[in-house]
Formats: sequence, C-alpha cells, structure tokens
Amino acid sequence: MLRAQFIPLEEALLAMGVTVWPMVELEADDALASAAYLASQDERVEKICIWTPDKDLAQCVVEDRVVQVDGRRGIIRNAEGVRAKFGVAPELIADYLALVGDSADGYPGIKGCGAKTAASLLNRLGPIESFPADILKDKHQEALLFKDLATLRTNAPLFDDVDELLWTGATKSFSAVTEKIGEPRLLARVQELEKKLG
Repeated sequence: MLRAQFIPLEEALLAMGVTVWPMVELEADDALASAAYLASQDERVEKICIWTPDKDLAQCVVEDRVVQVDGRRGIIRNAEGVRAKFGVAPELIADYLALVGDSADGYPGIKGCGAKTAASLLNRLGPIESFPADILKDKHQEALLFKDLATLRTNAPLFDDVDELLWTGATKSFSAVTEKIGEPRLLARVQELEKKLG
C-alpha cells in the first residue's frame, strides 16, 4: 500500500521539477544525511537546512552551517540547540541513541541507560568505542551494534554539483499531474513561484 503511494508522489515531484533520489539500498534519512554532507562541501552553499524533527538527523548538524528545522514547532536547531536538547554534541548523537534506544528505528538501547546517564557518560568518556570495559560490561558489543544502526550514511552518490539541486520550475507535464490528482491550486502556487524565478 505504501509503495503504491510513493510512485505517484515521485512522479508528481519530478513533474514539479524537484530533485528526487529514490532510495533502494539506503533509507531516506541516509539520503538526507548524504545530501547535507555533499552540499556542505561546497563553499558556495551558505546554509543547509534539514527539515525534519527526527532525532537521528541531529547527528548531521554542524555549528550554524548545517541546521535541523522542526517546522511543526517552529524550532531551528544548530549545534548548540542539539546540545541543549540532548545534552551531547551532534557528533555523539549516534552514540546517545545507541544507549537510550530509538523505538522508531527498532532498537531498544541499553537497559538502565536513560537520557541523563547517556549524556553524562558520553560527555565524560567520549564515544562508545572509548568506554572502559567495565562501563557497559556485557552490553558493550550490543551498544556498538545499536550505534551502527543509529549512524546515518553520508556517502550516497546523490549529485556531483549543488547546481543540480537548483529548482528551475515545473516541467510541461506538471499541469496534467495536478489535474489528475484534483489539485489545480497547486498548479497556481507553482506558477507563482516560477514568476519569482524570472
């Protein structure tokens, strides 16, 4: 059922002129992380905004250059904002999630390790790999597995140049798409945006 919704959505976005990266071997979060990383390598890019409140994307935040936007709550989180919310720097978010767990991604974390304990351990000892053996005892390998699951991939070859991401307007087929889905207002909104491009 969900797959049946993705194909029309991809087609509609492509017709709108929006860059789409169908993910087969990676998850959507990995695409966002990879896109943010690739864009941040180009000095012409002033700021990268990742529009999702998902906790795992907080690991992509870099000072004020790569930020996370929670549109529902109207919050923009830079590195300091990530530290304020989770108690750890963005580069320790995967470690943090490995310890506390992430039900959305299907791993439980380490029993007895809540948010405050996880933040305290990570701020004191650094990443899980550097924990002394007696800290997690027989749960060390499990924590490393959870960290691997929590770590977003940033090496998906999504684009070669950020100019490929520039929106230049909808394709000629977009009006047919809006008619098919019964959304003529969407066509009008996109046409207004196209006028601003000119």
